[in-house]
Amino acid sequence: MKYIVILGDGMSDRPIDSLGGKTPLMVADIPSIDSLCARGRCGKFATVPADLAPGSAVANLSVLGYNAREVFQGRGVLEAASMGVELDARDMAMRCNLICVENDLIKNHSAGHISTEESHQLIDSLQHELGSGSVVFHPGISYRHLFVLKNGNSSIYCTPPHDVPGTAYTDVMVTAKEPEGQKTADILNDLILRSQEILRDHPVNRKRIADGKDPANSVWFWSPGYKPQMKTLSELYGIKGAVISAVDLVKGLGVYAGLDVIEVPGATGLYDTNYEGKAQAAVDALKGDYDFVYLHVEATDEAGHEGDVDLKIKTIEYLDKRIVKFIMEETEKMEEEVAIGITPDHGTPCDIRTHVHDPVPFLIYSPGESPDKVIRYDEFSTDSGSLGTITGDTFIRTLLGR
Repeated sequence: MKYIVILGDGMSDRPIDSLGGKTPLMVADIPSIDSLCARGRCGKFATVPADLAPGSAVANLSVLGYNAREVFQGRGVLEAASMGVELDARDMAMRCNLICVENDLIKNHSAGHISTEESHQLIDSLQHELGSGSVVFHPGISYRHLFVLKNGNSSIYCTPPHDVPGTAYTDVMVTAKEPEGQKTADILNDLILRSQEILRDHPVNRKRIADGKDPANSVWFWSPGYKPQMKTLSELYGIKGAVISAVDLVKGLGVYAGLDVIEVPGATGLYDTNYEGKAQAAVDALKGDYDFVYLHVEATDEAGHEGDVDLKIKTIEYLDKRIVKFIMEETEKMEEEVAIGITPDHGTPCDIRTHVHDPVPFLIYSPGESPDKVIRYDEFSTDSGSLGTITGDTFIRTLLGR
């Protein structure tokens, strides 16, 4: 048996008035996912413990079966792993967003989804102006970048920018949890303010403004941590796996989980990502030496953060028609049977544009297993699934038959 997880990031939602009290999943035309639902078993997955923030890192760790309380060290270290940035014990890594601030309010967390080419020019300027042996900016993809502070203290509160659109940035800057974190908080806040001076009149931003686009006029630091220690999936389950994603966070998580990263040209993390390329790469991996593939699609989460209901429905339908359909057709031709799991990592309701703790709907199709009676995949139909509401490593163990 081989195994694949198809994860629609932030795909789950809450009832929306404009949809007549339905969710995007309930409205979307998803015949392939519904077909798997009717042939498999379903339930709800509480991916994030109530005492942890419902971020993608914690939620994806849960989907892979890890206890986030034991291994989670922040998004920054995961993205460092993806980018090949080596960390030592004194390095504090953080996510570094390029954001748009307008009238002293955080307009959005992505600087209007700035291009990678543009953002690299900005990050290079910041490193030139602000960088040192202890302060390093590493360019990533689009608005998502990495910041490493030597001897930083992670005893600080940092607010994810996608959680606070419309908020005055000065109200959500870095604060110390404990006195020993104050120096680090002061350094980070000073860098934020200095970045705004550097980015304000940068040629890239002048052109973006002239073109009617949001400028990337501030950095924003969040999710600090140090290099984690965690067993690989090979050590835990004896499987050889691969991860396919456009997001450094997920690729880095895969690296620490012992998964090989498969790069797909044209994978953007947005609605225009290369769905077909990701699906083909997953099938090729399963036909090859890999026992397990973790296929992550970010587009649904980005639509939720934008509060764009129509786009979220479209991206869910793209996932169904351009990924799930192909994978179902191709794996059915394989000599070795393939179990398929489909789940979000967390919900990102369009009405509030941020992550929530709500349990998410999941399905597992295992050839030879008797299906339950659920025939429609959405947040409410799966309540009556035979697998009930699960936590911890139950999802991955059920998929793997362990």
